[in-house]
Amino acid sequence: MSAPLPIVLSVTSGKGGVGKTNISTNLAICLSKLGYRCVILDADLGLANVDVLLGLTPQHNLFHVFHEKVSLEDILFPTPYGFSILPASSGMSEMLSLSTGQKLELLEAVDILEDKTDFLIVDTGAGINDNALYFNLAVQERLLVITPEPTSLTDAYALIKVLKIKHGVEKFHVLINMAQTEKMARGIFAKLYAACDHFLSGVSLSFTGYIPFDSNVRQAVIKQHPFCSLFPQTEATKALEKISQNIAAWKPQDHLDGNIKFFWKKLLFGQ
Repeated sequence: MSAPLPIVLSVTSGKGGVGKTNISTNLAICLSKLGYRCVILDADLGLANVDVLLGLTPQHNLFHVFHEKVSLEDILFPTPYGFSILPASSGMSEMLSLSTGQKLELLEAVDILEDKTDFLIVDTGAGINDNALYFNLAVQERLLVITPEPTSLTDAYALIKVLKIKHGVEKFHVLINMAQTEKMARGIFAKLYAACDHFLSGVSLSFTGYIPFDSNVRQAVIKQHPFCSLFPQTEATKALEKISQNIAAWKPQDHLDGNIKFFWKKLLFGQ
């Protein structure tokens, strides 16, 4: 089973340490098990860690695309988990802000993905830096990850505020991570919803689900394996499988191109 048109979504957050990359990789596994072809773009360009979290060592990454003329197809790295990654580099200050020319290079190179991908998952950097905003503006859907920490909620609101006021983005899906109970998760969502409703007229938030706090998740990170693969029966895995089923039901918005190139056109031209 394949989605009729590729869906491009970001997994994003207002602050680091909320489990965003962990969710991206495990979501890709769950969607792959449902029969969808998934690619993760590691869009935390200067501090990339998708490959580290998976215990993988790709030879090439986006740095080589920009600086050594390696093709995007050459860096597309199949994982043992049923999905592929477009790895970025870590510790490369040159990657912290994309130039217009670099965006154009990506636009020209991305043709290979159009017929090979059902979900492009863009694992953004945290916060409101230039790259995080670029990628959140380019995608069709935004999955905002929040934890019970008060700073996570505050920073998530700050990200929504910037995207709404400065760029007109109004639609967000919210996932609560590491909550003790569903009641707690829905309470956190309610606080964010109330703040946006009061101060940011027009913002639409939807509760996509929650992942309970699960010690197995930490163990999987230490072992550099996705928790959905290492602990398939754990509560966090079951929760993310349910969330992936909800996401699989998403449809591309009618007024969008509905293909992967839409992502890059938006990234380059801001349309």
